[in-house]
Amino acid sequence: MGDYLSLLIDGVWITLVVTFGSFAIGSVLALPIVLARRAPSVLIRAVARAYVDLFRGVPPIVWLFLIFFGLGTQEQLRIDPIPAALVGFGIISSAYISEIYRGALIGVDRGQFEAADALGLTRAAALFTIVVPQAFRIALPGTATYLVGLLKDTAIASTIGVQDITFIASSEAARTLEGLDVFSVAAVLYLLLSIPLAILSRTLHRRLDRSAAA
Repeated sequence: MGDYLSLLIDGVWITLVVTFGSFAIGSVLALPIVLARRAPSVLIRAVARAYVDLFRGVPPIVWLFLIFFGLGTQEQLRIDPIPAALVGFGIISSAYISEIYRGALIGVDRGQFEAADALGLTRAAALFTIVVPQAFRIALPGTATYLVGLLKDTAIASTIGVQDITFIASSEAARTLEGLDVFSVAAVLYLLLSIPLAILSRTLHRRLDRSAAA
């Protein structure tokens, strides 16, 4: 067990890099998407909606294969496994997180907009000084829940050669013929990573519920 446990621990760090790296990319990219969804222009809203539907409607593994085996085969676009996973999951995450942001903006009391108008604030000023801070608080539980799911979804990055927990478990299971033991340890490692995030998500949900009830 000691032989592959240290390798699996190394895989934990790669798993965390891919998970939090792609989550950060998605969180940033989601901002212009959600703003585009609320744009006055019908065309801009339609393009933003198409973006969300496209990246939510196709399985993540297909996007990873397209980026790594498709675009990555072009000499000018050659990309290593980890950057390919970060790009793929980052873009996919942006589509999902933008919907969480959009729901949070919808959840902000309309009275806040009216108060901003009464103060003479422009739409942009009202959005970023009054609405966005409140929407961010509302979005936190949803983004934490998504992060838990993303942690597990990144296991498919092993299919393009990312040496995460799943990749190393598969390799060591084939080498040692101890698949049950190796994947049991891998499962425990995933639990140790996901349980704290799940607890954080539930805590944020409870706090938001108490705040809404107050």
